[in-house]
Amino acid sequence: MSARLRIRVDRAAATSLTEQISQTIRAAILERRLAPGARLPSWRDLAVQLGVARGTVRAAYERLIDEMLIVASGPAGSHVAELLSPPPAALAPPVLAPRRQYPVGPLPFQMGLPAEDGFPVKLWSRIVGRAARSDTAAPVMFPDPCGTLELRAQIAGYLALARGIRCVPDQVFITRGYRDGLNLAIRALRLEGRTAWMEEPGYGATRAALRLAGIEPIPVQVDAHGLRVQDGVALAPDAALAVVTAGQQAPLGVPLSSSRRRALLRWAAHAQSWILEDDYLSELQLRGRAAPALMAMDPAGRVIYAGTFSKTLAPSVGVGFVVVPTALVARFVDVATCLAPAPNAVTQLAVAAFLRDGHYLRHLRRMKLLYAARRDALRTRLAGLPGTTPGSLINAGLAVLLRLPAGSDDAAIAREARGHGLMVGTLSTWYATDSRMPGLLLGITNLGEPSLAPVCDQLVALVASWLER
Repeated sequence: MSARLRIRVDRAAATSLTEQISQTIRAAILERRLAPGARLPSWRDLAVQLGVARGTVRAAYERLIDEMLIVASGPAGSHVAELLSPPPAALAPPVLAPRRQYPVGPLPFQMGLPAEDGFPVKLWSRIVGRAARSDTAAPVMFPDPCGTLELRAQIAGYLALARGIRCVPDQVFITRGYRDGLNLAIRALRLEGRTAWMEEPGYGATRAALRLAGIEPIPVQVDAHGLRVQDGVALAPDAALAVVTAGQQAPLGVPLSSSRRRALLRWAAHAQSWILEDDYLSELQLRGRAAPALMAMDPAGRVIYAGTFSKTLAPSVGVGFVVVPTALVARFVDVATCLAPAPNAVTQLAVAAFLRDGHYLRHLRRMKLLYAARRDALRTRLAGLPGTTPGSLINAGLAVLLRLPAGSDDAAIAREARGHGLMVGTLSTWYATDSRMPGLLLGITNLGEPSLAPVCDQLVALVASWLER
């Protein structure tokens, strides 16, 4: 047994004597030098052999017992445990699907991210610290799966002021972002096997979520006035759901016109269908005041409103919300209780304080001025691109859409731009049908000086070379 163990202790080593003994015995067991059932020396005998205290050996044995490598049998001593057979050597390792690689920081033209240099880091840190202390002193309780009352009340008040939505806190459900809100709504509405209108072009993550839930997305074209409601009625008059970005259509940036809004609401009331309003840019309308939310115009209670702080504050904040008609509150409570979509209480309390103390509205005003200036600067730089016409550059929310000639390979241009450190979006990937149009979506939020001029010149040169081919 001693030869098979070959335990040597080094009192000058950084590793403790207990760990040295347990490591040696563990290796002997796993390498099958000690067979299952083999009896180990007693604590006293091994301690005498090694010249260490019995408590040191006992601690090593207890560690191995916890790892289920040895079994203590009382007066019968300690024995090596029966181990599971190792996998066959010929067994191939599992094949893992490739995972999406995320950049370390925001890259030029990257969409979906707010300005990194515009986030109020010091203020937010103080608010989070106070929220953490408040939560630590709170009674030990399970959190409300629908979200803290403080945050739901602040969101209800903000929506009444900024979006024209009249609701009470019980209608507000806190989530970890838009996708969690979408999942909550899909499950609560129980629409498996039904169809849903989906904007064309539209957000691919929404389309994928509908399909995963067993809902067939029906692409409905978007024009300069938003979703073509008459096309949706012609394609799927009995659709159970319509998902729309009414305030600023994603990705084209056009608002849903008043006449289209009324037509959509009439259809939903007549067909007893639901409308999911993705208000993904909230108040970030860079010219004038944002139009009231579609939910504010809904007398029949058919609109579910989904919002998020990811683009107005930061994705890392991880807070979104869903507002539902009163008739759906009980059903959403049941689903939220099972899914528990709300983030941790500290984050919720911090966002509630940010809203309550007026910081959020002031932050939005600053961001709108900053983004408008960066958008105008980008348009000025792109005006020098050969072949560019006034209709080629379109304001698309927090991006500028550069339309390309028919037949252009916007995906290939984006891949080459990525090789130069530019994260350019492609319009064609937002389409589900062959009606796709090529274009580049250029996020404006992180285009600050002095990087604006060089990255724009680099992009112009790259696109010009493709258009000349």
